[in-house]
Amino acid sequence: MQTVQLKKTKNQKFEYITEKNELKEPLVLVFGNRYMLEDKNIYSEIREIFKDGHIVFGSTSGNITSDSVDDDCIIITAVEFEKSSFQIKTSTFDISKEKCSLVAGKKLIEQLPSEGLKYVFVISEGSIVNGSQLTKGMNSATEDNILITGALCGDGARFEKTLASYNENPKEAEIIAVGFYGDSLEVTFGTNGGWTPFGPERIVTKSENNELFELDGKPALDLYKTYLGDKSKELPGAALLYPLKVKSTDERKSIVRTILNIDEANNSMILAGDIIEGSTVQLMMTNVDNIVSAAESGARHAIDLRTNKPQLSILVSCIGRKLVLDQRIEEEVEEVVEIVGKDTTVCGFYSYGEIAPFDGEMNCQLHNQTMAITLISE
Repeated sequence: MQTVQLKKTKNQKFEYITEKNELKEPLVLVFGNRYMLEDKNIYSEIREIFKDGHIVFGSTSGNITSDSVDDDCIIITAVEFEKSSFQIKTSTFDISKEKCSLVAGKKLIEQLPSEGLKYVFVISEGSIVNGSQLTKGMNSATEDNILITGALCGDGARFEKTLASYNENPKEAEIIAVGFYGDSLEVTFGTNGGWTPFGPERIVTKSENNELFELDGKPALDLYKTYLGDKSKELPGAALLYPLKVKSTDERKSIVRTILNIDEANNSMILAGDIIEGSTVQLMMTNVDNIVSAAESGARHAIDLRTNKPQLSILVSCIGRKLVLDQRIEEEVEEVVEIVGKDTTVCGFYSYGEIAPFDGEMNCQLHNQTMAITLISE
C-alpha cells in the first residue's frame, strides 16, 4: 500500500503534505469544507492530479490528518492498493419516498460483487438520510459476514446540506460504497464515546421514525428545555452537547443519539437516527478528558484485534465531540496516532453520524458522539 496526501486552503492550489509519489489507479478520498466542494471546478482540478484515480468526495465538519484538524480546507488522501482491489458503487435516494434510506442502503450493498468481499467503507450524505434505516438496509444485504464502517457527511455546525459523489462534482442525496477484496486484506475497528448519563430515565411514549414527541406522556422538547435551563436559548446548537442515551427493548446495547434539530410547532426533537416508542432515554454529558480517553480506548481495541501493523487509519468523529473539545480538538487525534503509529497514514473527518458495529459484533450501527476508528493493511 502506498499513500499520498494533499491539502488545499481557500483560494490556494493543492499542495502535497506528504512526499509526492505517482500512484496507479488509486482510491482518492476527498474530504472537505462544503463551501469549497461546491466550486464547479473542484472535480476537474483533482482529476488533473489523479488522471486514473477513483475519486470519492464527502463534505465534513472538520478534516482529520495525523498532524492537524482543519475546518476551512480540503484534504486528499490517495491510496494505491498493491495486493488488494476495490470496487465503488453509488446509490441516490428520493427523500419523499417512504423508507427511502432503508432501500438505498440495501441497494448500495447489493450492487457490490459478493465473491471475496471483505470490507465496505461508506460515505453517505448526512443532512436528510435516516442513518438508522440506512444501516438496517445495508445489514439486510449481507449475511452478517461483511464489516461495514463509514460516516454521514457533515456541514460544519450549520446543518444546511451535505455533499458526496464518485467521479463527478459533489452533490446532494448521494451515498457511496467502496468494497474491498483481497486475501491479505486486514481490517479492524474500534468505537468509543466517553459520554456519561445523568438525570432520571424516561420512557418514549410518542415518536415517529427519528422524531421524538413525548417522554413519560409529556412534550419531549419542554422537558429537554427544562433540563438545559438557560442553555435552552442556544438550541438547536446546544443540543450537540447534551445527547440522549437510548435503550430499546429489542436491542442488546444502548446507543447515543444526537439531537439535530427542534420543531417548536410540534414541540418535538429531530434525532440523527430512529427512536422507538417504549425505549428508555436519559440525558448525557461529557468533558474533554473523557472524550480523549474514549478515543484512546477505541484505538487500543482496534489495534489489539490486529495481526499486522496498520497502514491506513480512517478516523470518523462526531461534530458534538468537536464542539466539546474546542481549542483542545487535536488531543483525541493525537492519542489515536500515538497508538496506531506515526508512520500510519491517518485521514478522516468530523461527521453527523458514525457507521460501525458495536465492538465484538459484525452488523453495522449508526452511532453519534463517537470516535469510530478503522485500521486497514494488506
